[in-house]
Amino acid sequence: MNRRRTMLLAALGGAAWLAGCAGPQPQDYAREQPVLELDRYFNGRVLAHGIFQKRDGQVARRFTVVMDCHWEGNQGVLDEHFTYSDGSTQRRVWRLVKHADGRYTGRADDVVGEATGQTAGNAFRWNYTLRLPVDGSVYEVQFDDWMFLMDDRVMLNRATMSKFGVRLGEVLLSFSKP
Repeated sequence: MNRRRTMLLAALGGAAWLAGCAGPQPQDYAREQPVLELDRYFNGRVLAHGIFQKRDGQVARRFTVVMDCHWEGNQGVLDEHFTYSDGSTQRRVWRLVKHADGRYTGRADDVVGEATGQTAGNAFRWNYTLRLPVDGSVYEVQFDDWMFLMDDRVMLNRATMSKFGVRLGEVLLSFSKP
């Protein structure tokens, strides 16, 4: 029985690994313009409008975000203030570090461990685990964010939210600089 369980877990792990390799990677967008430089785009005030869609496509939440962002050298702070359509609010403060070759790492109080990301061309892929409060409980869910710079003012973001490899829904955001 123990051997069967080990083989099943290995097969599931291998399938998840292969699925992760099958999708697009940041380098696929290396030639796309305009080139996204996070420390330039997320500097000053940035506004965002977004929705959360359940896996069946139903819009479960709408929200706006006002971000105050600044950088000192390779260290950045993104101070996000969320307002949801039901009137509730939330704040998340990201502390980012810019590394060589377009790599970024980051931390926030409701993020488990360290977020990792990579820019290439006009794209940025950002992965992290978020502690998400739902109906009095807190769940750790994984986010796979893709951001695409459209022009100097607009960036689009699509984030897939999952738990144990099961897709829970998506977050769609439109960032704009005044």
